[in-house]
Amino acid sequence: MRDLERTLRAELRGEVDFGAAARALVTMDASNYRRVPVGVVAPRDADDVAAALHVCAEAGVPVVPRGGGTSIAGQATGTGVVLDLTRHMNGLLSVDPAARTAVVQPGLVLDRLRDAVRPYGLTFGPDPSTHSRCTLGGMIGNNACGAHSVAWGTTADNVTELAVTTYAGTAHRIGTGWAGAPDGLRELVGAHLGLLRTGMPPRFSRRISGYGGLDALLPERGVRLAQAFCGSEGTLGVVTEAVVRLVELPPAPALAVLGYADESAAADAAAGLLPYRPLTVEGMAEDLVGAAGGVAALPRGRAWLFVEMPDEGAARAVVRGADALDALVVTDPAGQRALWRIREDAAGTATRMPDGRMAWPGWEDCAVPPARLGAYLREFRALLAAHGLRGTPYGHFGEGCVHVRIDFDLASAAGVARFRTFSEELADLVVAHGGSLSGEHGDGQARAELLPKMYGADVVRLFAAYKDVWDPAGGMNPGMLVRPARLDENLRFAVLPATPFAGEVARCVGVAKCRTAAPSDGTGVMCPSYRVTGEERHSTRGRARLLHEMLAGEVVTGGWRSPEVAEALDLCLACKGCLSDCPVGVDMASYKSEFLYHHWAGRIRPLAHYTLGGLPAWLRLIARLRAAGAVNAAARLLPVPVPGLARERALPELAKRPFTRDASAVTGRAAGRRPLGGGDGPPGAAGGPSGAAREAAAAVTLWPDTFTEYLAPEVGHAALRVLRAAGLDVSLPRGGGPVCCGLTYLSTGRLDRARKVLRRTLDTLGEVPGPVTVLEPSCAAALRADLPALLPDDPRAARLAAAVRTVAETLEEYAPDWLPPRLDRPVVGQTHCHQHAVLGDAADRRLRERAGLVGEPVGGCCGLAGNFGFEPGHHEVSVACAEEQLLPSLRAAPAGALVQADGFSCRTQIAQLGGVRARHLVELLAEGLADGPADGPADGPAGRAAEGAPDTQP
Repeated sequence: MRDLERTLRAELRGEVDFGAAARALVTMDASNYRRVPVGVVAPRDADDVAAALHVCAEAGVPVVPRGGGTSIAGQATGTGVVLDLTRHMNGLLSVDPAARTAVVQPGLVLDRLRDAVRPYGLTFGPDPSTHSRCTLGGMIGNNACGAHSVAWGTTADNVTELAVTTYAGTAHRIGTGWAGAPDGLRELVGAHLGLLRTGMPPRFSRRISGYGGLDALLPERGVRLAQAFCGSEGTLGVVTEAVVRLVELPPAPALAVLGYADESAAADAAAGLLPYRPLTVEGMAEDLVGAAGGVAALPRGRAWLFVEMPDEGAARAVVRGADALDALVVTDPAGQRALWRIREDAAGTATRMPDGRMAWPGWEDCAVPPARLGAYLREFRALLAAHGLRGTPYGHFGEGCVHVRIDFDLASAAGVARFRTFSEELADLVVAHGGSLSGEHGDGQARAELLPKMYGADVVRLFAAYKDVWDPAGGMNPGMLVRPARLDENLRFAVLPATPFAGEVARCVGVAKCRTAAPSDGTGVMCPSYRVTGEERHSTRGRARLLHEMLAGEVVTGGWRSPEVAEALDLCLACKGCLSDCPVGVDMASYKSEFLYHHWAGRIRPLAHYTLGGLPAWLRLIARLRAAGAVNAAARLLPVPVPGLARERALPELAKRPFTRDASAVTGRAAGRRPLGGGDGPPGAAGGPSGAAREAAAAVTLWPDTFTEYLAPEVGHAALRVLRAAGLDVSLPRGGGPVCCGLTYLSTGRLDRARKVLRRTLDTLGEVPGPVTVLEPSCAAALRADLPALLPDDPRAARLAAAVRTVAETLEEYAPDWLPPRLDRPVVGQTHCHQHAVLGDAADRRLRERAGLVGEPVGGCCGLAGNFGFEPGHHEVSVACAEEQLLPSLRAAPAGALVQADGFSCRTQIAQLGGVRARHLVELLAEGLADGPADGPADGPAGRAAEGAPDTQP
């Protein structure tokens, strides 16, 4: 392998990496399988591809082409050299709007193509759910389809020419006709015309399995070489360029949503809608949609069809002709997006059962002729029950293609045996209904072994001969489609230890939603460091793969001291965006804490772990010594940066007085109980409690988090004023000692210290009398999610976690009739990452709307992320994260716009990089109350860091 690596480096201009990290990142795709490669090559162009293939053929080493790595059947994994076609060969070479074609490289992400041709009113028809990260080369390899294939066909139907390089390095240009075909292919087809004409059932649109397009080489079908090549899963050669066909986008599509009594009724009805020429016919049932919380927005029924039509008239014709219980037609784009989000959210919930157990791919996309779908689904549900398995089907009902993830036990011998038996019986069921084992994603290792059930021995032998014509040495992705590995071999779970942490790491199924150029829908967070660097190791999936291999110990051999894992996790901002944005809820922030805990066990930690990680203790000591002024002066005057902190950063100023020490704001007003109904205005008015609130004001505990207490007391004073104005009875924790969520210890992996701090906090707090309002989103998230996870055996932890509320949640639940002051101003800003991931911001959005604050917060991450942006080596990434969405939104803000940021880190980043003073939502509300500014001194860093700065960037 060392000789191979040296030769490849000498012959190629692209990167060659045989290191442990590079190999570990591509051991898996989005399937249940794992194969360890010898190295990774990122070719720069077709000449590099040819050189790599020639060198590997000379050495007898297999090659696997890889795009986005989202294949769910194992075909993007391999034991030889993996060609990463996404790094350099990702261009859109040309677009011809008149001819409706585009020339693309294999590593081009589908959404980049669609965005580029949208101004011409065009799109690429096939649109799999991974459109934001799957590549055109991968789509060609799997013959991908998507929701619109009922109208626009599969990838094979939309490819006109391919440039292909074979294992020996020979280039072919194929399209229609025999030009460019490898030697012997024409003769092979001529010798098997009868078998190709009569021996390749079933003949329907979703026959993707095997070399399902081989009959496209029949003379009566025009000898479509490029179409036959699609779906070959990297087993014939490497696509280096493709000419693809584009289709016209309907200018005003409309969505008809049809409700049915049950899943079978919806499935039975789907085929009858095809004569209306729909663009999509998607189906799902109550068990899936209910888990996603979308039933209330849908028509009456227990199963639904989403039927997209070219215009409103066509949609209403579908409603009139459909035998549905109930229906609605949606024409406005925003309403359609909201309904499609129900479908997309439902697809995410398919990866988890209601009890939290994971569901796995393997039988994700079987397809039967649409007229057989209802009968097939009934028998499929019965087969699941017979094996004691669970899954929630949904999918492309208009083409009979069903997606489902099933709660297989793939970690035990008995569970794997059941997986095999079920797979064999399900294959029999699909074939009995005239279906295809794969209707969208290819067979890979998951189903190729069972192809004889579908096609018979003669056709499978023809498949082998077809493979051998293109790849006589057998070096292209061996073990896939032809002479396949067993479906229960190479399972990725077999190498993991039986530990809870390994189970968490294995949650990542590799669908790579974290590998996107922009957050989902513009409001998501995951994964900010990947979007800055573009490197797989800095994606949530990449980090999970490295942790998986660390636990396996075969490729990454350093265990918890692994430098490969430490390097990848170093740029994880611990934003927790993956916890909500990842379809399976991977929590990389928690995994990072666990890794750092073990990585530094028994060793001297980086200085930042003691300075930033111990921030609550340092701030408490400074406050006790009343040394805030001296520390602020020293930070301004001393030219030497604080050891262990980034020299590019100015330290936030400390408050002169901690929040709880301010007698004018606390004594007799917060520490003691305020009389019931003690608001500041008349009942029901803005700034005053309602009549109901006056009669029985709720008791609320205001949590003095570290940031509010020592760095931003003005936020605490504003909260006191707003909560009292709403008629709430506000107090501070009664124990007298400090309380802390332990966040800074968590983020630096000092888990023992975090547990100690949290136990002390619970002792100090005592019994929780009611809601606990936490102003800092990261602290609220830590208390709600991390506290019970760290102290699972302490019932007090669960009680406190359940009591935690944001300000907006507190007002909505305990002062529902209170009218906030009308500010009627535009507002810009960003929802805190931890609030987005753990707490949600629905209540905040409603509160802003009631206050007349107009504007939506942007997605992404501010980039400071607590200690991250203050640590050495992180400044460049931190700034780049802010420049992605946050800072541009401030620059584009309308005149007079307010800037809202509830997180202290977000406000600090905005002040330091944008020169703008941002405020917590409670500050905006307090300033809008009838009689002036919030109680207490406004000497916090939100004002000090951007002293004299306007509310928005000029």
